[in-house]
Amino acid sequence: MAGLATAGALTAISAEKAAAQAASDSVLRTALDRGKLIVGTGSTNAPWHFENDAGELVGMDITMGRILAKGLFDDPTKVEFVMQDPAQRIPNVTTNKVDITIQFMTMTAQRSQLIHFSRPYYVEGVALLTLPGSENKTFDKLLANGANTRISILQNVDAESSVHFALPQAQVLQIDTQANVLQALESKRADAAAVDLSTVRWLASRNPDKYFDAGKSWYSMLYGAAVRQGDLDWLTFVNQTFTIAMFGHETALYDAAFKEYFGQEPPPRHPGFPVI
Repeated sequence: MAGLATAGALTAISAEKAAAQAASDSVLRTALDRGKLIVGTGSTNAPWHFENDAGELVGMDITMGRILAKGLFDDPTKVEFVMQDPAQRIPNVTTNKVDITIQFMTMTAQRSQLIHFSRPYYVEGVALLTLPGSENKTFDKLLANGANTRISILQNVDAESSVHFALPQAQVLQIDTQANVLQALESKRADAAAVDLSTVRWLASRNPDKYFDAGKSWYSMLYGAAVRQGDLDWLTFVNQTFTIAMFGHETALYDAAFKEYFGQEPPPRHPGFPVI
């Protein structure tokens, strides 16, 4: 009961007192004094950040922003989302236009020289989207079909090697836009489309009569939020809040979003050894 008693006592600490303990130039103090969080993100990429049928901004990135607002103010609505181009994800953080960028941002060593990343909140990958009625809808069938398997993928310098990592003999159809990558699958010019794992799960869960998850993913890429360098108080708060929301006693927002946007239940967390 000691842990519960301590947790109860901590709720008596006000946001103002918490802010006073942070460095004077920390975003933690600034956000608490302001009374809202400012998050840089996008609005056109489901399932990460997009507008629903009611015109509301939703998505996994949006949920992570609301998780931070709840941690700051015990109110997930106290957040302002600033729409930004992906090219502004780092500049808007370094110039203090936003408190944090949460915009399906892949963590890299090069970017980490410019900003600090939070702990990862999703592991992205390459996956295969197929048609539910196709004879070769599973990865095993695609692999067994060898050189007769045709894979559509967005045109880029790594397209061939990316596909051949999982399907060494497959024909690779490099296509100019993501929409056309999917169209090649739908028109059966391709047996599968190689796209982001999150896209596969989003489309297959929302449209099971139209799309199928072939059951293979590879090339892990970590998504993290970006914050200004040199602000340890803010970075620590973000990391701890994300950790609590993903593995601790306040997982409701994260779990609901994970199921909504990826069609899956998060893995169970078991009390005991801290595997996070």
